[in-house]
Amino acid sequence: MQETIMTLANIANIRLQSQQIASSKFKSAKDLVSYMGAMQAQDYAMAKWAVGLRLQNSTDKKIEKAVNKGEIIRTHLMRPTWHFVSADDIHWMIELTAPQMRTAAKSRHKQLGLTEKILSKSNNIIEKSLRDSNHLTREELMKIIAKEKIPTSVEFSIHLMFRAETDGIVCNGKIKNNKQTYALLAERVPKKKSITKDEALALLAKKYFNSHAPATLKDFVWWSGLSVKDAIHALEMIKKDFIPEKIADEIYWLNNSFNKDLILKSSVHLLPAFDEFLISYKDRTASLHPDHYKKSISNNGIFWPMIVINGQVTGSWKRIITKEKVIIEPTLFKAHSKKTIAEIKKSAKKFGEFLEEEIEINF
Repeated sequence: MQETIMTLANIANIRLQSQQIASSKFKSAKDLVSYMGAMQAQDYAMAKWAVGLRLQNSTDKKIEKAVNKGEIIRTHLMRPTWHFVSADDIHWMIELTAPQMRTAAKSRHKQLGLTEKILSKSNNIIEKSLRDSNHLTREELMKIIAKEKIPTSVEFSIHLMFRAETDGIVCNGKIKNNKQTYALLAERVPKKKSITKDEALALLAKKYFNSHAPATLKDFVWWSGLSVKDAIHALEMIKKDFIPEKIADEIYWLNNSFNKDLILKSSVHLLPAFDEFLISYKDRTASLHPDHYKKSISNNGIFWPMIVINGQVTGSWKRIITKEKVIIEPTLFKAHSKKTIAEIKKSAKKFGEFLEEEIEINF
């Protein structure tokens, strides 16, 4: 009989491995993001660190280069929210998850008076404006759209661009004067082939359970934004490649090739805001004690940068960027040994190396 490895204590440590945080086999941002499936990315600077900490010898400049070259794309996907996704996966992932995103936006569009006619007109203007690799900021696009008597307040502009994204017209362009731009998806990443919905469901499930294991069906439903029916179907198609492990009333899925001898119990990491290590699971209790929940996640859903010790969220941190250096201010939820404090400082220095900046650490 197979020995069970699924305890709450082990779940978090195994996830550190699956998510390439404990150690990484990847050298390129594109390959890492493709392995992860998609990575939440509304805080752009922190999202670059989320990618970088999972890579070998990575820097902020290297991640930015991958974004500017269109190797990884930043757009709205799944739940929906901003995500990084590999250029190889962008088209099928948009096609799979766009219907659920548009459905989620319908009621707000109705309240705002954003009709299909207006959205179609806006899409046409955006498409014409961005042709021939003319990357524009949202503000620049809104000035053009406003000339056609379409409302362009902040909320309207968000929904106009969201619809253009979910219709597969735009994605992020190159950074211009430190500002995000939009580009035509068809120009940025020419579509090579289509896959069926079943193929897309199976591929998304395989990516998620490989990179986020141990995870449950409920976790996958939360992360993907898929209907329960589609998520069950996706898991059914790939579960032969995974091992089910039961704890309490939940079944967690692990890759068949998982090596239980590699479970790590001693590690310290400074993870960014909205990191996949926490946000990609419906049930976060394996890594986050209820007493620390409000110190880690705000009432309106902001996930703070976190200090993770042996798989457990035991503190938060913030960065202050000056002309001379980057100041890191860790806040611990409880007292720790001098050895652990030294490890936290070591992890903070890794962030400094990623930014290629001097670091000052103030507890």
